[in-house]
Formats: sequence, structure tokens, C-alpha cells
Amino acid sequence: MTGLIFKNEYSYSEKIQQMQNDAIYDIGFDSDTQNAGLKAANKILCTNKRMTSHKLFLSNNCVFNCAYCGCRCQKEKDYAYTFTPKELAKLAVEQAKIHKQGIFISSAIYKNADYTQELISKTLKIMRNDLGYKGFIHAKVMPGADPIVIHETGLYANRLSVNIEVAKSSGYEKIAKQKNKNNIINPMTEIYEQIQEHSKNNNIFATSQTTQLMAGSTNEDDRTIMRLSTALYKKFNLKRIYYTAFTYKEQAKGYEEEQLPIIRVPHWRMVRLYQADRLTQLYGFCFNDVTPESNPFLNEDIDPKAAWALRNMDIFPIEVNKVDFNTLIRVPGIGLVYAKKIIEARRYCKITHNMMRRMKIPMDKCSYFITCNGKFEKDRKVSEENIKSVLVPKHTQISIYDLLMQE
Repeated sequence: MTGLIFKNEYSYSEKIQQMQNDAIYDIGFDSDTQNAGLKAANKILCTNKRMTSHKLFLSNNCVFNCAYCGCRCQKEKDYAYTFTPKELAKLAVEQAKIHKQGIFISSAIYKNADYTQELISKTLKIMRNDLGYKGFIHAKVMPGADPIVIHETGLYANRLSVNIEVAKSSGYEKIAKQKNKNNIINPMTEIYEQIQEHSKNNNIFATSQTTQLMAGSTNEDDRTIMRLSTALYKKFNLKRIYYTAFTYKEQAKGYEEEQLPIIRVPHWRMVRLYQADRLTQLYGFCFNDVTPESNPFLNEDIDPKAAWALRNMDIFPIEVNKVDFNTLIRVPGIGLVYAKKIIEARRYCKITHNMMRRMKIPMDKCSYFITCNGKFEKDRKVSEENIKSVLVPKHTQISIYDLLMQE
């Protein structure tokens, strides 16, 4: 097999850029006790950080013809490339040093799923055994890949992933004709089972699995997405689900009969899905909480936690000096770290509204939902619309990257 095959000559930096383009797809008491409480609270910091990875592509020469993908076989390309495992391994290690990040090895489906997966496995093996790379590796598993090549890949990767893509299995027929529920779910099941088996026997193998889901590809509501996400987390013990906005810019060859509408799902919907995802995975919410039948779509102007609170005003206000941690984190403006600070400070003193401000807790958001020592700081008769106006951010472009950093 030859290495890179380009219709035009590309420089090294241009080849890297081409791969990056392809990667888009795949208190009222003495101050001493108050200060003791604040000191204890302020020791609590959010230190969990997500491992970031620099994404590289083995090949953009795909045999599949997914309507939304720039690597699809029936799309005209100015370039076509396929790396040898040795070439890609060397490049990956170099890029890891440059970017000081882990490496994510992905690919279009070159020739067939098993052949592509074997090339990825060989790339990882060279990185580990020949080049001595000890950093983080996330490897993509091809739809329909055989359990044997999945196992070979997992021996050298820290994380594996298969992209489920659509929220409804009927969507494969409409936008990804060579994919189906079985050739996605079967590899996910195999990865889960192999991780469990190797973990039980303390063998060296990938320790986690993720997937990617496109929002808007089947005209589904957010309740459908969150219900599916909940099931996937439970069934496959996923580390994370990544949400991407379905974008269909032009009619793809091979999909003329489907007459797919041109669509670009907005950025804000991804933000809301990531927020809802974190609520279900870290805050004890269920998909019915964040996307009830009566409100199957997440709101553009207000985050899902605040929206839930407004739908459940009958349970508020709560007393911050008495409620448990799991209740505290349901209050708008009080996240995991702030709740831990409140619980810690409570060991030393009674919490007041002023003390919460000194903890830097956003009181403009949470004051409508709490009491401190039985005292309610806001007017109990204030309307829901007035509360909502406070909860809606004035100037915001929420970064999905920041949401991804929340583990």
C-alpha cells in the first residue's frame, strides 16, 4: 500500500490541515467562626479536567456514502489520502509533542471496516512499541468491525468509540445508507464486554468508551435524544456522549430521491444538550426532568436546570442550612463545587446570604430559590416571568469546550 495519495502536491502543514478539516466530521455571628467557615469552603476547588486529544485521520478515502460527510465516496475531492500505519504513527507522536495533548486516531472506512480497523490497530502498536509513546490514545472503531480487530485496537488504546450518529435507527436509511443499527450497536456491545472482561482480570486494555450523536438529523425533539442518551450511558457504561449539530449544506449524490432539506442546527441547541447531559450524569436529574413530555425541546433562552426549577416552584424555597447535597445542586446558580463549599462551611457556622456572596455564589440566580436561617431575601410574590428574566444570561456565548471540561 502506498502512503499519501494526493491529486495535487501538498506541503506537510497543508496535509495536517486537510486532516483537521476531515476530523470535523468523524451571617449574623462572630467573624472568627464565619472566617473559619469561608476558609474551609474556599479550599474546595474544581480540579477534574478532561483529557483533550489531537485528532488525526488515517484516510479520507471512504467506501460509505453518508450524506452529511465530506469523506463520502460520491463526493468530489481535491485530495485523497491514506497513511501507512508507520507514517501515521510517526506523525501522531510528533503532533502529541507539539500540542502537548493526547492523540485521537480516526478514519473514513477505507476498503472495508475490518481492513481499516487493522490499520488503526497497527498504528497504535507502532506508537506504543516502536516509538515508546506512553500518552493518551483514543481510537475510533469502525461500524461493523470484527471483535478480533476491536480487541487488537483496545490493547493499545486508552479509549474506544463508535459513532451512533442518529437519534432514530430509521435515520440510517435516510442519511447513511451503508450504516444500520446492528453495525453500530454490535461494536459498542463488544467494546463494553471486552472492557468489563479485561477490567475484571486486571489486563491492559482500553478503560472507557464514548460515542457521538448528531442532533437534528432525523427531525427529532430533545426528549428523544436525552432518552436515548440515558439508555446508552446505562447499557454501555459510556464515559461520555458528544453532541454535534447536524449540518446538510448541499444535496449529496445518491440521495436525490430522499430530497433531504438543507439544514444547519444552531449552536445553542448543542449547548443545551451538553447542559442537560451533565444534569443527568452528575446532578441526579433524569431525562423526564430536563425534557418532560410537556416540554420536549430544550429552551434557547434559559438553561435546562433553571427551566426545571421554574416548572417546580412548589418545592422552593429550600433552606441551605438543612438540605442535603443532592437538593442543593438542584438550585439554579449552585453547582457541584458551590454545594460542596456550602456543606463544608456548614460544619463551622450558619450560612447567610452575605456569606454565600463572599463564596462568590451567584446570588442573583439562587436567591429566589433559597432561605438562609429561615430568611427569604426576595419577594415571595415575584412573578415567574421576573425570575426568568434574571435567569436568562444578558451577554452569553457559552463555549461547548467549557462544558466538555466538566467531568
